[in-house]
This record gives sequence, C-alpha cells and structure tokens, in this order.
Amino acid sequence: MDEDFDFDGTQTRRSTGPMQVWDILSVLVLILTVCLVGYFAMIFVNPASSLNVMRPGGGLFGNPPPTLTVTPLQLQPTWTPSPTLELTPTDTPRPTYTLPPSPTSFSLVPPTKTPRPSATPTKPKAAFSGSVTQLESTIIHPDLACNWAGIGGTVVDTNNSPVIGTVVVLRGTLNGSSIEQQTVSGINKEYGPSGFEFVLGNAPVASDKTLFVQLVDQQNIPLSDPVQITTSTDCSKNLVMVRFKRNR
Repeated sequence: MDEDFDFDGTQTRRSTGPMQVWDILSVLVLILTVCLVGYFAMIFVNPASSLNVMRPGGGLFGNPPPTLTVTPLQLQPTWTPSPTLELTPTDTPRPTYTLPPSPTSFSLVPPTKTPRPSATPTKPKAAFSGSVTQLESTIIHPDLACNWAGIGGTVVDTNNSPVIGTVVVLRGTLNGSSIEQQTVSGINKEYGPSGFEFVLGNAPVASDKTLFVQLVDQQNIPLSDPVQITTSTDCSKNLVMVRFKRNR
C-alpha cells in the first residue's frame, strides 16, 4: 500500500495493488487469445501441418492407432508316425548241386614197406685220446723261468704204463710262421719214461688253436685225433702239457 502526502501536510491513503494484478492478467489473456487465433488460423489454412494434433488420416499426434489383429486359436497338430524302413527282401540263393562222392580205389595187396635209411657209418675211434693242461714251465725247466715256451707230454696205455717209441708230430702256424716238428715218446725223461717235448721259443707267445699235436705210426697213419693247442703270454701258462692215453 502506497501512502501519499498532501501539500498541506495531511496524509492520504490509496490502494493501487489490486489494479496492477488484474492488468497483468488481462494482458496475458489477451496474448493467449492472439496465439490461439493464430494457431487455429494456421490449422485452417494447412490442416496437414505437423502442428495439427488431429490432422486428417494421422490419428492422435500424427500416428494412426494400431489395428487389433485377432489370432484365432489353433489346435495342436496330431502326431504323425514316422515311416518305417521297409527292407527289400534279398534273393534266396538257389541250392547248389552237390556231386556224389567218387569211389575210392583200394587194393587187396598191402603196400610195400619203405626201407629205413641206412645208418651213416661212424668214424672209427682212434687208438689214443689226448688231454691238454697249461702249466708253468719251471716245474720242468726251473732255471729258465719265463724265458721259455713249449709243448711237452707223455704217452701211456690203458693201464697208465708208458708207451715208448711212438711218433709224435707238431703241425700248424705260430705268429704267421709254419711249424712242422716230429719227435718220439721216451726221449724227454723229465716228463716221464714216455716223455716228449717241442720248444716253441724263448718267451711265451699267444695263439688260438693254430697248432695241433698228433700220434702217428711208422707209416704216418694217425693213431689219435689232432689235439688243438692254445698258447698264452702268461708266464704261468708257458708250458702246454699233452697226455695221450690208449683207448679201451
């Protein structure tokens, strides 16, 4: 509320507040009326305008309402059995013709016996057999120690009695050299009454069955099988002893 003063010093009161509010409302209504008149004028001129919320054929806000589609209820399809696999019948093979058995020939004469193979004649056993032993030569030549190598032995009968005068031969190779020596039992008594000996060298030498000793008679016919000799560089085996004994 405004208060005014007169020139005579008196105070007068007037109310201007409510008149101002109504004025403002009147102006706003006037502006709104003008806008509405302009909007309807534009819709009237162009009904298809996008501002027309009820434009022809557009529905509310320009989008036609959705059409209700009625879906009829359908019954569940019935189960259809799957077709079964029909096997094509195979052709039955025709029976084959079986030939009658042919007659088996027979004979009243018994078969001849197959002769047994004749036995292979065995080699006749030699008159003497030999055995081999390796010893240290000091038992015969104690003064030579290991500075000797050789073969010695004896010849006895079935009663271990000495057989004197039998020819003893040594054949073969030693260190690539051919050797062939001959002696008679009973010459080297240091081995026994029927002793014999072959000197191979002044030092032990190794060989593997390249030498053999054999008994023969005066016509050089073998009285024993060849006895293979193996020598060694070991001083404790530098004497090879061969003992021939008559077979029964």
